Amino acid sequence: MRTGTTGIFPAFYVVKVSKDINNAPKEGWLEQFMVRFLGSVQVPIFKGNDVLCAAMHKVACNRRQAGQPASACVLEVSVKGVKIIVQDQCQSAHRGDQCFNFFQLKNISFCGCHPKHNRYFGFITKHPDQHRFACHVLMSDTTLYPLAECVGRAFKQYYKQNIGYSCPTEDIFIE
Repeated sequence: MRTGTTGIFPAFYVVKVSKDINNAPKEGWLEQFMVRFLGSVQVPIFKGNDVLCAAMHKVACNRRQAGQPASACVLEVSVKGVKIIVQDQCQSAHRGDQCFNFFQLKNISFCGCHPKHNRYFGFITKHPDQHRFACHVLMSDTTLYPLAECVGRAFKQYYKQNIGYSCPTEDIFIE
């Protein structure tokens, strides 16, 4: 555009930009979802729908066997990470707003809705210091696809802000 010449331009060096500026996520955005926290379970590997589904099944069965209702919680998603604020535990622990778990996006390796039951959502995290992984399972009365899409937007923005410039793909050579 600067020189007025035409030709071929490699797609690796461009990013699709939304025409609607209002739909693009703002830098300090935060979205909240009212969900129920079912629990967490250790998983053997860091990704895969099979791993996610097995963990969801195990957590749901454990919850049913214990006869405990799912804990109401607020899930906050931002470019910094995912925060689970479990309201039931906070009230019983008398700790106010100190009762939450925060997972940085860099430690989340996989997430998604259950393929057959989209009211269930899970995400797999890596322990920050050890080679261990856990799956955290949430549910809702309605579909959790909007939550999955929100986490996807957070990952895209996180990648653009942190990884895309610090580890450019044009410097990677595969032989």
